[in-house]
Amino acid sequence: MSSAPPGVSRALDRVDYKILRLLQEDATLSVAEIAGKIGLSSTPCWKRIQRLQMEGVITGRVALVDQIKIGLDLSVFVFIESGDHSKEWQASFAATLKAMPEIVDVFRLAGDFDYVLRVVVPDMKSFDRFYRKLIGAAALKNVTSRIAMEKIKSVTTLPITPPEPRSPAAILR
Repeated sequence: MSSAPPGVSRALDRVDYKILRLLQEDATLSVAEIAGKIGLSSTPCWKRIQRLQMEGVITGRVALVDQIKIGLDLSVFVFIESGDHSKEWQASFAATLKAMPEIVDVFRLAGDFDYVLRVVVPDMKSFDRFYRKLIGAAALKNVTSRIAMEKIKSVTTLPITPPEPRSPAAILR
């Protein structure tokens, strides 16, 4: 196991990266299936997965749902400029956004806009209701929306590759 204190991540090794790649592709794989694919027995594989979860590297396992097939046809990117950048306002605004289920992604940005939201709703009328709720919930300097016309790429897998081993010559430089 890890010599790091509980909750503190140690460096990931190649086996950890292999486990993470497999779980990102299919979280329904059994421990035995994962172990077989990476050349471990089940118990050490299970312990690694448990450690990755305990350390917060694996944050959850979910089912991915096709938004169109459940009637959420409209994706809108909402760009926000804030007039207030105080910690109190930011905390209040973050809590407001977290309470709105239509928002599936929120990023705080550097540049012209302070935030970008990805909002998923059934139709334009639903987006209008969401928009009115958003602007009524917080003082915002500017709100600009962009409607997605087509989803060209959407993945949930991160580009996981282990760091290259450093050669002794590179370490000495």
